[in-house]
Amino acid sequence: MIGVIGLGLIGGSMAKALNQSTDNAVYGFDTNPEVVQRAKLVNAIEEELTPEMIPLCDLVIIALYPEATREVLTKYAGVFKKDAIVMDTCGVKGTICPVGEQLAKENGFYFIGGHPMAGLEHSGFEYARKALFNNASMILVPPTGTPIAVADKLKKLMVSIGFTNVQITTPEEHDRMIAFTSQLAHVVSSAYIKSPTAANHNGFSAGSYKDLTRVAKLNEGMWTELFLENPDNLADEIDAIIKNLQDYSTAIRESDADTLCKLLREGRMRKEEIDNERF
Repeated sequence: MIGVIGLGLIGGSMAKALNQSTDNAVYGFDTNPEVVQRAKLVNAIEEELTPEMIPLCDLVIIALYPEATREVLTKYAGVFKKDAIVMDTCGVKGTICPVGEQLAKENGFYFIGGHPMAGLEHSGFEYARKALFNNASMILVPPTGTPIAVADKLKKLMVSIGFTNVQITTPEEHDRMIAFTSQLAHVVSSAYIKSPTAANHNGFSAGSYKDLTRVAKLNEGMWTELFLENPDNLADEIDAIIKNLQDYSTAIRESDADTLCKLLREGRMRKEEIDNERF
């Protein structure tokens, strides 16, 4: 039996995938009763997950913002089934995993941090879909000492719903990498679309514009919380890109073709180098 707490884009998609693609019975909770009813109607969950049912769950997935995740972990730490797996899906781990790990030790369940590397520029259950995780990466952050059989069980379940790459890491490494691969991209997209020129882009834009602006349609409440829970890593990445952009700006303003060409060449070669490392 699986319980999903939070039926937004990620939690709703998890529920759909698990309930429709595996033999597990999935029960779900959301603060919005209409979302729960909609989830039942589309076969994302069997029934609503009530507090009385939580001790029956072999796996509980908490798909909430960081602060709410810590609150749920604290509230139900003594209620989770002994030896059950509890996994969060937050986009930060340094402020979540220590809390989950300590509560798990004290109460006899297994906590494993999780971060599905999949999403859309939209939020909410109405955008949740069973196939959201197809060919995506799942990052798992098991505490030191987690039995291999427990981590492997969760890994196999994630693969069964579409994930093709399961990455094992630490909270520190997760947050350092996510600052670059995800959070910085959202900051850049949000800043880029604020150009006064953007209002007149129709007829002048193509794929590069669409790629750069897609994630500017973000959930500002969620991303504010995520950014502020990973401040040093993200600020370092922002400072680094500001410096790089300034180098380009200086070369262009000074009509320094040699320097500009060198900067562009370095970027191209870095991209090729990184792509080649994948194979």
